[in-house]
Amino acid sequence: MPTAIAVTGADLALPPQDERTLPATVLADLDRQPLEESVAAFQALLDAHGHVVVVHSSAVPPAVEQRLHTVRSLLESDRIALFRPDLPPLAVAVLARQLRQLASCDLGPGVLASAARLLTHYLHAGALLGSVARLDRVPVTLTSHARSWVPGSQFAVLAHPQPQLVRAAPGVTLPGPEFGTWMLVGRGQLPADWVTGTLVPSWRAQGLRETDAPAESAVWWGTPRLVEFCAYLADLSVLYQLVTSVRQGTCHWCGMDVIGDRCVFCSATPPPPEGTAQPAHPAGPARAVPPARPVRELTAGGG
Repeated sequence: MPTAIAVTGADLALPPQDERTLPATVLADLDRQPLEESVAAFQALLDAHGHVVVVHSSAVPPAVEQRLHTVRSLLESDRIALFRPDLPPLAVAVLARQLRQLASCDLGPGVLASAARLLTHYLHAGALLGSVARLDRVPVTLTSHARSWVPGSQFAVLAHPQPQLVRAAPGVTLPGPEFGTWMLVGRGQLPADWVTGTLVPSWRAQGLRETDAPAESAVWWGTPRLVEFCAYLADLSVLYQLVTSVRQGTCHWCGMDVIGDRCVFCSATPPPPEGTAQPAHPAGPARAVPPARPVRELTAGGG
């Protein structure tokens, strides 16, 4: 059974990239529904898919993130992975779709969940903004802040992989990927002329698709006057080759096959190399323990 890839809003569930892209599970209104409904929904996902990977933005309402951790704790399940990449919302949606593509392949849940961290390195994400006065995700100079109050000013901002900000103008661009990518443009309250006319050609995008910017984009960027963009690898065979070319290991705590240095499901990191001194445990000899999970006080009415 394929691992379920879940997102926290319908606008993060992008249309399929190809015929193999699996549907996204939308966990809508987690902060407004009764706790027992959230628990039942996750239990149904686990029964149907075995494992669930939830990909969500750092701009998600705090109550939603708290509910996710509460449900995971109540179910006492290491089969639920919560992944919050340091990416703008449109790029989070792109990453979730890439995982939906890979979920159709012969990858174990641990490798699939670990692939999320790997694939972030191949995303170039940013936005065209009408103001940077409330932008706190990328360093902004005092001059840029002052210019943002000038009517008609627009700023091109690259948030990932290396933050950069320039004043948008014809012929002015941002550093792009050095490999072939597609471009997804998320429409907001600004015209997309600079993105489609200047940025896309300079990045030599192999294809262009458009959608609406996610609702969380205005929170992440500090303004609704934006056009969001993300360059990404679209071909499933390339994604699969990237993931399978990385050496796999086995999580020493839960026994799941993973790539990278941390298991996304149980959050365990590899133990120190053999022979490395470890501090003594108060109750006995040194031993590997899983990382502490956040403990939240539960009330009768919610998470």
